[in-house]
Amino acid sequence: MQRADDWRVIQALQSASQAQAGGRPQEAERILADAQSWAPEHPLVSNEIARRRLSQGDASQARAMLEQALTKAPSDATLLMSLADVLHAQQQPVEELAVLTRLLTHEPGNFHALIRAGALQDEAGDGRAAAATYRSALQAIPRGLPLDMRPQLDRARSVIEANDRALEGFLDSYLGQLRTRHADQSLRRFDKSLDTLLQKRKVYRSQPSFMYVPELPTIEFHERGDFPWLDELEAATDDIRAELINVLADGPATLEPYVAMQGVTGPLWRELNHSRRWGVFYLWRAGEAMAENLARCPRTAKALEAWPRCDLQGTAPTAVFSILDAKTRIPPHVGVNNARLIVHLPLIVPPGCGFRVGAERRQWEPGKAFVFDDTIEHEAWNDSDEARAVLILDVWNPHVSLAEREMVSALTAGVTEYYGPLPPYLVGQPV
Repeated sequence: MQRADDWRVIQALQSASQAQAGGRPQEAERILADAQSWAPEHPLVSNEIARRRLSQGDASQARAMLEQALTKAPSDATLLMSLADVLHAQQQPVEELAVLTRLLTHEPGNFHALIRAGALQDEAGDGRAAAATYRSALQAIPRGLPLDMRPQLDRARSVIEANDRALEGFLDSYLGQLRTRHADQSLRRFDKSLDTLLQKRKVYRSQPSFMYVPELPTIEFHERGDFPWLDELEAATDDIRAELINVLADGPATLEPYVAMQGVTGPLWRELNHSRRWGVFYLWRAGEAMAENLARCPRTAKALEAWPRCDLQGTAPTAVFSILDAKTRIPPHVGVNNARLIVHLPLIVPPGCGFRVGAERRQWEPGKAFVFDDTIEHEAWNDSDEARAVLILDVWNPHVSLAEREMVSALTAGVTEYYGPLPPYLVGQPV
């Protein structure tokens, strides 16, 4: 609650500070003494005088003043922090931590109190308490933090990391017998939750650039068994690869740049825009069958007959050979709509290639398809000296009902009709 004399006190303290900075300490003391005469119990006045006494080497008087002031304002964070400073100067770490704990009961998100309390717990050898306190501090970092705080933040992260690894070892033993009991069951989902708890796995969420369907599970890589039609597609891998190699034999001009944005390009896609370093050969493009390209790849076209196409006007179905050149990376990005999923059938995969969706990484294995949610941040890289080739398809998310599919498809068509053709700066944006 604001006091009636707050503004007058603030003005007096500012004047005292200016006098001190201007080399007039006696004038500063006079202003403070005057303020104390008409506001003897104001916490700001008591705090300022106490801090001056501490700077003059009189920690005992400063402590007495602050403790007296706290009898009138027991939860004042400024007074409590100043008292913690006094106790620090007096080398009283137990009492200092008690005062900081008292402050944090009133202001649990006070960064400076948290970082100091964590340091005291760390120095006392209580790594578990320090890690918990430091974790809260890192979640409360204020803007404009001075650079000289970096060593303290680095120490906080180091303590947290050490505690997480100690906790991991403890839990390995603690859960071991139970794991043995459930050895015949899949614990994949539990293991991911454990990795998240141990700060080994970051949580990523679906963030589509166009349409978000709520209440769909956020799954990075979907279960292969949910897509039995992939068996037939995988069985045709050799035929599909052979037709792709024939296409590539015609030279780089056969491919189109996957990123083909018009106008000024943002930094994310600037390097790959209009570049065949990420080149594609479309079989289906945004809902339209590319008859000429399909005719060049008849066995691939035959294999695609079992593909349950995702119908989204202007977006899907899409089937494309995606060629990522040597020493090329696709930056982290997200797709447009979590009602659909993306299928990769790896065809040509030299060593040094990788793929990440959210917190999970996968290696492409020729002939082994996988399905992922591209509205979760994902990226790809080819660090080898050869090109990498993948067949990419889109399919409906199996958790979207038939009625929802029709509604999502109609909605996409309606939005397209309402806005008309895309503006130039959106044409060719990766999905």
